Amino acid sequence: MDGLLIIDKPSGPTSHDVVARVRRVLRERRIGHTGTLDPMASGVLPLVIGRATRLARFLPGDKAYDADIRLGWNTDTCDAQGEPVGDPYRGAWPDRMAVIEALGQFRGTFAQRPPAFSAKKIDGQRSYALARQARRGAGAGKLGPAAAATRPPALAPVPVTVHTLELLDATDDRIRLHVRCSAGFYVRSLAFDLGEALGTGAHLTGLRRTEAAGFDLSRALPLADLDGEDGPERARAATVPMAQMLAYFPALRLTDDGVRHVGFGRSIAPADCIGGFAEALAGLASTPVVRALAPDGRLVAVVDGADSAGLLHPGVVLL
Repeated sequence: MDGLLIIDKPSGPTSHDVVARVRRVLRERRIGHTGTLDPMASGVLPLVIGRATRLARFLPGDKAYDADIRLGWNTDTCDAQGEPVGDPYRGAWPDRMAVIEALGQFRGTFAQRPPAFSAKKIDGQRSYALARQARRGAGAGKLGPAAAATRPPALAPVPVTVHTLELLDATDDRIRLHVRCSAGFYVRSLAFDLGEALGTGAHLTGLRRTEAAGFDLSRALPLADLDGEDGPERARAATVPMAQMLAYFPALRLTDDGVRHVGFGRSIAPADCIGGFAEALAGLASTPVVRALAPDGRLVAVVDGADSAGLLHPGVVLL
């Protein structure tokens, strides 16, 4: 089985738990996810299966979320599963216009500091492991100056892009946002940074990913649907074939001889194609790769420019 399976992950299991469960259901070891969802989060979790694992790097990195944020205090994980840190806020809640004004600084491209409880590495160690050590040393569960280090240890900011940041609701200490962002963006960090901008402290209380890898919840299979005897059949029916995974890249169609040549790793010439060669070659000026399809429409390779001018070379062969 090869393709992309979009799972609607419930809150609770880790992304690895979901992968392990789908492996058992499909009896397929070659399964991976294309972007971790925290255990608390729910929503779109794309899984690449079989030969499609080789296509994961070509999938779009942009993602979309609906996020619930609570003002009033920070936590060491920047979400509701963490320990409270710092002094709680006791003033009046910001009004809607104040929230809208604060959100303005989080649109476009800017540097964002990842949360300490993340899989980022510091000197070869996972940041979350170091953060757990810092939590034990600071006195977990205590509010006040003794536990004021909200992000131990500090991670270097990284560039991220927010394409859309929409305020859905702001009532007292509760804020709801819709975010469309680049890969590498942490909504937990956004919650923390918004709390800093408002002077109230804040943490994430709910997160639902509504889009990833170019697919939204309308294509997602609820994880619970894998239960029961028809679970494998449901998963296969919901799987996006490889030929449909990279539809945003241009395509050429090979002859039968062209398919055989690709299978041997040979460069592709116009004679190997039924059509689309000239357009594909010209298109490489604006797109990184081109899809190579068999006469029956199957995706057999992802190709790019060859060392020899006027030819294309298969970079990923899926035969």
